[in-house]
Amino acid sequence: MDRHRSEFRTLVGNEIDVQCANETEICSLYEVDDFDAAVQRVRRHCQIAALTRSERGSVVVAGDELQAIDAYPVERVVDTTGAGDQYAAGFLYGLTRGLDLATSGQLGAAAAAEVISHFGARPLVSLAEVAKTVVQ
Repeated sequence: MDRHRSEFRTLVGNEIDVQCANETEICSLYEVDDFDAAVQRVRRHCQIAALTRSERGSVVVAGDELQAIDAYPVERVVDTTGAGDQYAAGFLYGLTRGLDLATSGQLGAAAAAEVISHFGARPLVSLAEVAKTVVQ
């Protein structure tokens, strides 16, 4: 990030409609230590930002709208590999189907929860089945 920060900021500000990032990444992009400060900056640069915060859930912002999404409950965290990718997949699935930001974030959280519950970055359960726990 340090080496290519200006290029990333240009990309986010001019080319990206939806930004998915974790807390560390978004704070690094804007060179701030405070997550809330990073949220305020990213909301001015892209239409939608879905920002994950591990066990603290996620925050989805779009203009003046802000949705705080709880982490999906898991019995035990085994391996976090792939959690961000699965969150993005669930979130984008909801978004591309016209679901609201909160529901899209809940889908992301559910998909991430499935993958952190076992070793390996690929879901062991069909994400269609996981989605049914969020969208009836």
